[in-house]
Amino acid sequence: MSDQEQADVRLEFARLKQEHLDFDAAINAMITTGCDPLQIQRMKKKKLAVKDKLRALEDRIVPDIIA
Repeated sequence: MSDQEQADVRLEFARLKQEHLDFDAAINAMITTGCDPLQIQRMKKKKLAVKDKLRALEDRIVPDIIA
């Protein structure tokens, strides 16, 4: 992977990390205000999708090392 590609992946990783934290804050606010449980569940699914994307990017950043 070239330096530019790696920088792009790291930038996307940072953006998704922030999005994940934003979802977490939004979900906590929704729970505190007593929002509809179905809406909370939808937000949690979106947060989980972002987490899956983070894991995929992390796998691209950290190479597998065979010991």
